[in-house]
Order: sequence, then C-alpha cells, then structure tokens
Amino acid sequence: MTYQERTYRNNLSRENLVSFEVHVKETDLLISADCKMEEAAIQSVFKQRKGIEEYINFHPNFLSSFRPLTNDNLAPPIVRDMLEASTVAGVGPMAAIAGAIAQYVAYDLLHDSKTVIVENGGDIFLKSDNEIKVGVFAGDSPLSNKLSVKIKPQDTPLGICTSSATVGHSFNFGIADAVCVISRSACLADAAATAIGNLVKTEKDIAKAIKQGLKIKGVKGILIVAGDKFGVGGEITLA
Repeated sequence: MTYQERTYRNNLSRENLVSFEVHVKETDLLISADCKMEEAAIQSVFKQRKGIEEYINFHPNFLSSFRPLTNDNLAPPIVRDMLEASTVAGVGPMAAIAGAIAQYVAYDLLHDSKTVIVENGGDIFLKSDNEIKVGVFAGDSPLSNKLSVKIKPQDTPLGICTSSATVGHSFNFGIADAVCVISRSACLADAAATAIGNLVKTEKDIAKAIKQGLKIKGVKGILIVAGDKFGVGGEITLA
C-alpha cells in the first residue's frame, strides 16, 4: 500500500481554534478546540479503543464481518453504536470505527470546550458555534479539493464522513473517489458512506447510489465524486 499524505487535513476551516494531533496505535486524530486538550484526548482515545479491543477479544467476528451483527446490550456504548449503525446501513460494524472514535472522543472533550472538531482519517465529528467549511479530498479526481461542504452551527453536533475506493484504508467495493455522508451520528455517517460507496460501480451509478443512500434512516445528505463527475442529494450545501 502506498503512503497517502494527509493533505485533506488542510481542507477544514479552523479559525480561532487550537489544533493538535493525537496518535494511539492505528488511531491518528487531528483535533481542534477552544484550548489545547491533548492529555484529555489521549485518555479518551485509550478508553474508547479499550472498549472496542476487549469486545473483539470475546467476539472476533466483530472485527472481520462484512455484514451486520446482532445488537448486544451488554457491549460498551461505542460498540453498541457501531453495531446499530452497521445494522441500519447494512455493512459490517468495523465500517463505523473511524466515525465512532471521532464522535466519542468529541463527546468527552465537549465537557471542557464549546467547539470541538475531531477528524479521524477523513471522518469528522464536530460541534461549533460558527459556520464550518469542509473541503472534499477525492484522490486523483480532477474535482479533488475543489468542492466544499458548508456546515451551519445550528446543524451541529454533526458527523461528516467519507469513504473512498481509491484513497486510504477503507474496504470499499465500488469505484468512487469520495462518498461523503452527513448525519447527526458519525457512526452512522461512516457506515453509510461505505454502504453507498459499494453501490457506485461506474460513474453512471452516482444518482442511483444517492437515491438509495437517502433511504438509510439518519442520513441527512450525500456527496459522491467519481472521476470527473459528482452528485449531491439531501440536506447538503456546497460552499
């Protein structure tokens, strides 16, 4: 696998915020908040990862399944949300992991900061009192970094997650360079982005994939980029 420089991290407006990175094993976060909260963020990542890792020790199919698994009321909260989101979207629970960690770390940090933006591998959960613009990185597509999504403060907290068949580590069975999904839940947005991306086998599938994706309960808006074509649907505003 070739190294992909994280140039998409320049695509998010963070004026008047303090930004810092947190690295724990495979988790690589860029966080922006009212103040530096690195130690609290690290502790949160360890806590959330521990819940997921311990659950996998007793339920190894949670790690490997490409299909939804039965909900488990005894699982840690982050695992329960991943199980629920994957069931709604029709994919395996690990399709929601990046969005889930971003969301749960943000929850922890919001106790001490009014504004929090947590980005995890292109998957974002944010709460802000100001308008935020999120640029869309789509690999080698000529539209990469040329489209931005506008997030209004009254619409947050919000998850905005991206799946790609050509960029990053996502398991995706389509050809889309970027499938960006907006939802109140970053867990759901992440899982849904994977499910919708799987439907895009050619550029001609963009409209159909958006139509199907908007049927997923909890999905508010969708942006799909495939080659030099793109489509949008639902409650999504391009900046």
